Amino acid sequence: MSEPIIRCEGVSRKFGSRAALDDITLEVLPGRCFGFLGPNGAGKTTLIRCILGLARPTAGRITVRGHDISRDPAAALARVGAIVEEPRFYGYLSGRQNLELWAAYVGSEAPRRVETVLDRVHLMDRAGDKVSTYSLGMRQRLGVARALLCDPELLVLDEPTNGLDPDGVAEFRTLIRDLVETDGRAVFVSSHLLDEVQKVCDDLAIVDHGRLLMSGTLADLLDGGTSSLRIECDDPTRAQGVLAALPAVTAVAAEPSGILAVQLDPDQPTTRAAINRSLVEAGLGVSRLEPRSQSLEERYLELVHEEGRS
Repeated sequence: MSEPIIRCEGVSRKFGSRAALDDITLEVLPGRCFGFLGPNGAGKTTLIRCILGLARPTAGRITVRGHDISRDPAAALARVGAIVEEPRFYGYLSGRQNLELWAAYVGSEAPRRVETVLDRVHLMDRAGDKVSTYSLGMRQRLGVARALLCDPELLVLDEPTNGLDPDGVAEFRTLIRDLVETDGRAVFVSSHLLDEVQKVCDDLAIVDHGRLLMSGTLADLLDGGTSSLRIECDDPTRAQGVLAALPAVTAVAAEPSGILAVQLDPDQPTTRAAINRSLVEAGLGVSRLEPRSQSLEERYLELVHEEGRS
């Protein structure tokens, strides 16, 4: 297992009596896209500001690239690129000129990367145009280009697809996956857009009201949710009664198509074969019985509702 590029241990951040972050512990590995997911006001930007040394945790410890961000921020952030909220540029300068100004600040190697990063984010054909003529999606991609000037091991993006149209979102998604899969960079993305996180991220954490509800791989998160089946048979009404009587079944609902959506109790051992046998023994003809994959939205709502009940 690779050493985490970000490690947060018991991180809390309070503003007066309000806890924006409450005992957050998570790890981000190199070469993977990590989604930090939660509703607006959940604490996502606060954690990003702590990771980047822009705010100090009230309690806990954060290391970036193996360096404590509070004790040695220069070493921790030496190869970290970031976009926090919407990137700002000089509108009267071209995209290339904006990057050249920033590169002079970053260091001696950065100016040599200007053309490379412009090409990487597909802005070469507009590099000479004033940024004031750029769309929001183009400005976001220029922000990524600026973040890439330091040749980062880690890229931190705060709500990068906010305000983008569907084409812009798709372009940004492709860019992020390319940075991970082709370059081997780690990308930390905060978002409240569940569908986009599911499409772009390898690992994720879900936070609500500053509290961590879950952290792990996307596959583990979805596998840990409620089990369910979709069943098609010759008599859905009678099948509902048979299924509802089974100890492993917690709910049965008929879809408009007549297919039955069956929720299973994960704590009750059962198999699809056993459920199929129960239906057949009741004289029902089963034409389809398949597991139903839970979406990230469904799992997210399940976790948030569980948190609300606790």
